[in-house]
Amino acid sequence: MNEVEDDLSCEGGFQSACSAACAVGMKEDCGVNGPCSQPLPEDTQGYDVDFEPALESKYECPICLMALREAVQTPCGHRFCRGCIVKSIRDAGQKCPVDNEMLLETQLFPDNFAKREILSLTVKCPNKGCYQRMELRHLEDHKSGQCDYAFVECLLCDAALLKKDLKEHTDSKCPKRPVSCANCAMLMPYQDIQGHNLNCPLANVTCEYCNMELIREQMPNHYDLDCPKAPMPCTFSMFGCPEKMQRHALAMHLQDFTQAHMRLMAQTLRSMSSQASCTEIVDLDGSFLPLLPGSLLPSQLPPCDCPPAVQHLKETLQHLEGRLVRQDHQIRELTAKMETQCGQVGDLKRRNRALEERVSELEAQQCNGIFIWKVENFSHHLRAQGEDQPVVLHSRGFYTGKPGYKLCLRMHLQTPSAQRCSNYISLFVHTMQGEYDTYLPWPFQGTIRLSIIDQSEGSVKHNHEEIMESKPELAAFQRPTVPRNPKGFGYVTFMPLHMLRQHSYVRDDALLVRCEVMARLDMNWRRKEDFQPRSADSGL
Repeated sequence: MNEVEDDLSCEGGFQSACSAACAVGMKEDCGVNGPCSQPLPEDTQGYDVDFEPALESKYECPICLMALREAVQTPCGHRFCRGCIVKSIRDAGQKCPVDNEMLLETQLFPDNFAKREILSLTVKCPNKGCYQRMELRHLEDHKSGQCDYAFVECLLCDAALLKKDLKEHTDSKCPKRPVSCANCAMLMPYQDIQGHNLNCPLANVTCEYCNMELIREQMPNHYDLDCPKAPMPCTFSMFGCPEKMQRHALAMHLQDFTQAHMRLMAQTLRSMSSQASCTEIVDLDGSFLPLLPGSLLPSQLPPCDCPPAVQHLKETLQHLEGRLVRQDHQIRELTAKMETQCGQVGDLKRRNRALEERVSELEAQQCNGIFIWKVENFSHHLRAQGEDQPVVLHSRGFYTGKPGYKLCLRMHLQTPSAQRCSNYISLFVHTMQGEYDTYLPWPFQGTIRLSIIDQSEGSVKHNHEEIMESKPELAAFQRPTVPRNPKGFGYVTFMPLHMLRQHSYVRDDALLVRCEVMARLDMNWRRKEDFQPRSADSGL
């Protein structure tokens, strides 16, 4: 018992004096009832945290064996957590748990010296993943507002997650985060967006018959009025025609079944004339049309003589038949005109394509062996290359002269993952089928100079150039059998991409590649060895 008392009492005369002073001070402040008549706090035990260095035994509560929380001292010199000793007195009796001395709540006094010492000790944050150290007095503020590894609750879905993950959760993962429909801009929880997309009136949908894209609210009118392939009932379905067809076939159906439609209308008229009451004729746009039998309200119509009504209906039939004949002629004429115009438009398109190809061919022939290729939107190609996407570009064709060989350039931006040539510009020359191939010697022979042009405004240019000689034995220089020879000749590692930043190789988001070709043409290659030229005749 004495050993325990020595460990828990203040060490040295100075600490004893401080404890006594604290006790006297608290007596003066708390009055007769003492400080411990207050209600029991919620945290009745000590601080259950990791101290660095480890907690000294003199700051441990003998009851909960944790760091003293709201330290108090007894008249017998022992320290306890305020909550622990008050609970012990109320539950186990009015005695000191260490030496069983008589002890009342009113005899307990705060030990402010020990409290300050304990609150100044360094502790580790108890949250898993957090490695911060701080004084104990700052621990609660750190846990409640600063620690990224404290658990917090999402205000939208009530999910518990780490504070550091809260922003990402609310921005992109919370099922109840507010999102707006991309079509109608309506705000809703993310978990409802899929169901909304199935019914959004402004969402793009595809007609199941003609594959036209429209917004959903336009689709009913499209089916009823515009879709050329949607099945629609015959105009005479009200008279009993059961046929359904695509819209473009309606005119042909009306033409082929005119007599059948007339019979159906006659049957309807006979059934109407046999009724006690007859329908009134309704004048719509100058034409007389009978109401359908299903629309008849005999009790609301005044009686009339049947023969005059039947006569009117016969006249209406004749009028409608005449209209059908006229419309049939108009449809036939319009169809013939449309077919003629479609043929003319097709011819014009073919001629236009031929002219465009001819103009492009003429432009290519004007190069005379010097071609400058402007590669535009180069930043876009660099972004794609940086994302490890293959970038392969081809120039338009150009001629080495007139007559001359037709060539084109091919550029690769090698990806970072490419073996042996990563992050390089690869440049190749390809032969193409040209207008003069029949008259030229093959394989191609000549010198090719490839350059990436420095576009700076100064007089000194730092063009990146390479010169290569053709090799007739390679397939790349043989006469092409397809529009563009798949075999090319050039440099896999023509220029590192990082060199583009050293000079003004890229300007206005464009890269300039220059190709100069000096072909060696031997136009006497077809002569036989024993060929002897004939002398010219003298003038008469």
